[in-house]
Amino acid sequence: MLVFAASDKGGTGRTVTSSNIVYRRALQGGDVCYLDFDFGSPTAGAVFQIASVTRGTVQGGLHAYLHGDLAEPHVVDVWTESERDALRSQPPGAGRLMLYPGDSGGGEFVTGPETVRRCVDLFLRLEEEYDLCLIDLSAGRSYAVDVVLAATAQPELAAIASRWLVFHRWTRQHIYAAADLLFGQRGIIDAGVARGHDREQLTRSIRLVRTAVVDPNADDLAGLRAAQVAWLRDCNYSLQRLARENRIGRTMVLGTVPLDPMLQWREQLVSDDDVVLTQVANSATVEAFDSLAQRLTDDSAWEGL
Repeated sequence: MLVFAASDKGGTGRTVTSSNIVYRRALQGGDVCYLDFDFGSPTAGAVFQIASVTRGTVQGGLHAYLHGDLAEPHVVDVWTESERDALRSQPPGAGRLMLYPGDSGGGEFVTGPETVRRCVDLFLRLEEEYDLCLIDLSAGRSYAVDVVLAATAQPELAAIASRWLVFHRWTRQHIYAAADLLFGQRGIIDAGVARGHDREQLTRSIRLVRTAVVDPNADDLAGLRAAQVAWLRDCNYSLQRLARENRIGRTMVLGTVPLDPMLQWREQLVSDDDVVLTQVANSATVEAFDSLAQRLTDDSAWEGL
């Protein structure tokens, strides 16, 4: 399965959430790979804590591959290359966890037919090799979004399952921006139709993930004054109504990720040790990532929304 991770703008938690989803899917036994198509800022290596590719690779990454400069892009085995102890060995029962980094010093670039062809070839090969391929795209209406829309419209990829996750924070401006990215002029759906996608089918392949969501009923808000809790609940209700009005209400949402201090202060993979041993992360955060990893590949969960 191919999964494309998009976001309305930067700062949504798209990369750190996507990284945690593939990490959890690997722990669940799937062979997964993560492709850093965030061409302007290929920093997924920092989330996986792989020093050699923190700002992208110098060994020929996805930029160089799509430009036609090499036959195969650089790939990194997270289980062996991560500098974090919790990731330094593949747990029993876990699947492979591979990172395909972008190029250090790379940037957004205009794509053409040859770029699309190389993208198609890459997706065909990786889809055969892995259970799940997650492609992290540059924020907004980017060249990265355009090239994968063009690639997935090609006949060779028609029979391959592909899904889209659009990440947005739980705020007014992000709701407006996410809705515009999906349904606005030159948004994902319009751009996909222009590239040859069926509008209804493409729309069905898209779900949203809300990040940094504050639950007004959470136990850790018990220290707030009654007026503050009431205000939070009113804000949450207003955001729910706004999301419905902009066609990104509950039936479009695959899941939510709660606000977690650990992810605010340090964007990284959240391990079970972070919850159980050091207790620096909340169990609800891991549960959210686990649920997203399962629902993402579950047809009944996806279609049942």
